[in-house]
Order: sequence, then structure tokens, then C-alpha cells
Amino acid sequence: MNGPTRGYWCECWTEDAAGTEGPTRLASFDAYSAVEANNWVATILRTISPALDTAASQEAWTRLHDDRIDTRRALLRREPWTVSITHVGMRITWTVRPALFLPLAHRQVPELPACAYGFRTRMSD
Repeated sequence: MNGPTRGYWCECWTEDAAGTEGPTRLASFDAYSAVEANNWVATILRTISPALDTAASQEAWTRLHDDRIDTRRALLRREPWTVSITHVGMRITWTVRPALFLPLAHRQVPELPACAYGFRTRMSD
């Protein structure tokens, strides 16, 4: 990557549907195309759907089949997209947002770049 690259930042969150605790991020994924982002969510939904209760499983399959075209269109327009299902009092939410990925510093040598030594932690004071 020589310059910024367009892509999508994908996350999976869970939270108690009663709202007693805040959401917890379970996973994140950087996708470099709308298809890759959509496939990440679809693969997870297909994988977990057999373990879900009947209503949540049906909702997952509806999202996979009936809503797939609308999802792709939204992602191709670079619009954020979210899908949630609720299973036994737990809400699982997948978010996909357009992102701009920046290249990291070249790290082929074992030493850090000189700028890395300009930062100090409280413990090093």
C-alpha cells in the first residue's frame, strides 16, 4: 500500500438485550471491497445460524437471502450498514462502515523508526 486505500471497517458487537451492560466488541475485520465486507458478515451468519433459536435463525437467513441485494447496493454506495439479531436475550450486531486505510511505516528492519523514540510513557518518566 503506497497511499490511502479505500475499504470497509467491519465489527461484531454483542450486548445484553435488556441493556444492563454496554456492548462488547467481539471481532473486527478490514475489508478492501464491498463484496469482501458483505461476505464476512454472511459467512458468520451462515456459521452460527444452526445454533440460534428459531426466530433468530430465521432472521439470519432472511438477512442472508432477502436483504443481500440491498446490502450490496448500500456498500457499493459506500454507505454504513448494520444488521442485528437477538438470540436468548443477547443482541449480536454487525456493522460495516466505509474506511480509509493508511499505510504503516516500513518495518523490514528490526529497529523502530527514529520518530518512535520521541514518545514517552508515564513509566519512562
